[in-house]
Amino acid sequence: MQKIDPNTLDLKEKVVNISRVAKVVKGGRNFRFSALVVVGDENGYVGIGSGKAAEIPDAIRKGIEDAKKNLIFVPMDNTTIPHEIIGVYGAGKVLLKPGNEGTGVIAGGPVRAVLELAGVRDIYTKSLGSNNPTNMVKATMDGLSRLMTVEKAARLRGKSVEEIRG
Repeated sequence: MQKIDPNTLDLKEKVVNISRVAKVVKGGRNFRFSALVVVGDENGYVGIGSGKAAEIPDAIRKGIEDAKKNLIFVPMDNTTIPHEIIGVYGAGKVLLKPGNEGTGVIAGGPVRAVLELAGVRDIYTKSLGSNNPTNMVKATMDGLSRLMTVEKAARLRGKSVEEIRG
């Protein structure tokens, strides 16, 4: 898969989760902040990243830099996804189902952020496993990265698009 250049895209970012993490040392606890960030151009490209730092703005900046390194392209069928799929990451499972025109994004917080920045307008989703924001976001990205258009499926199987559609 070729690398996507984030400088050529008009990326928007959204902070999904900020959590305080602690490291216990001899002198007490060291507190830091962990930020989970989603970036996307609302036109098919989306990426996620996480950053950790002593201050919240630094953690968010690191998360954005990480997300730009992990961009993927989401194949779409007009305003929805081409087919139903279940994304899995750890104990988190997210069901993604195509929606009809005008359905809107039916999704929970972390999943909604990824789908809106990917540019998906009509979709049904359901979280089936963990409700941990990191696992939900990564499961959503897993599902989106495994989506396939009819043209690509036909090419892989050595058939025409009409043969697959029936």
